[in-house]
Amino acid sequence: MKKFSWISWLIVLTLIFSLFIGCNKKTTTDVSTKKIVLGMSFPAADHGWLGAIIKNAEDEAKAQGVEYIITTADNPNKQTSDIEDLITKKVDAIVMLPIESAALTPVAEKIIKANIPLVVVDREILSDNFTALVKGDNKGIGINAGKYIAKVLNGKGKVVEITGVPCSVTTLRSEGFREALKDYPDIEIIASQSGDFQKEKSLYVMQNILQANPHIDAVYTHDDEMALGVLQAIKEAKRNDIKVVTGAGGHKDVYKLIKDGDPLMQATFIYSPLMVKDGVRWAIDIVKGNKPTDKIKVLEATQVTKENVDQYYDPNANY
Repeated sequence: MKKFSWISWLIVLTLIFSLFIGCNKKTTTDVSTKKIVLGMSFPAADHGWLGAIIKNAEDEAKAQGVEYIITTADNPNKQTSDIEDLITKKVDAIVMLPIESAALTPVAEKIIKANIPLVVVDREILSDNFTALVKGDNKGIGINAGKYIAKVLNGKGKVVEITGVPCSVTTLRSEGFREALKDYPDIEIIASQSGDFQKEKSLYVMQNILQANPHIDAVYTHDDEMALGVLQAIKEAKRNDIKVVTGAGGHKDVYKLIKDGDPLMQATFIYSPLMVKDGVRWAIDIVKGNKPTDKIKVLEATQVTKENVDQYYDPNANY
């Protein structure tokens, strides 16, 4: 029998070693190297704040190097359908800004039952079926606006409230405002109507309120774009009884009015669309196995007036 040469033995040992390594190689993909796919569901950009939310979400997903599927809807049924489609596609996580709180609560439960992490941004749902929540201090906005208006009016006057769509944001901003005004019994809310977070709708609503009320001292709006519509209505009506209008959100056009010393637009309260970037980063961290210590992150409702507006005004901002 012919003996193996040392070269032959080396070849055999190399083949055996290769087979051993191949059989023991991990078949699973490490989470850190797996391509993450985010599903993102937002209301349609029917006003600037939501447009900035969508743009900021896309910018952050790109910056983080993840793939994403983004959907927008103009009604709760369409948003629910969009999210069900994302569940079917088995995305790694979903970032959702609900059109309406109650209407989107059932689909949130479906997301969690599908073992998909859910990060809710801005408007809350009516359950704890979410992995994380990023929001502004909506009640704080109402409280701060109430205190500010009461100070300007010296604790006495007639006030109009322009509210948003039916959701947690609107509810909390109204609750906070009324809570603050409990300390000022001589301030009366004479009208409270929805402007749907839209400038044009708020312009129309305010025109009707002005016709129905010959004297108004202040207007509290839940949103800066609604404030811009209210201001237009007041100026077109040439009303000089109104002393102050407040907003919320941090719109650059409102910041500019405050900076320039507009006699009516004196204050707004920060509710930045940059919050969605936190939501996207949080979703990615959760997919990677880094669950947040705190389930809810609340951003401060900082008051912006002429004294500090230069810290926040950016003419090139998305919003």
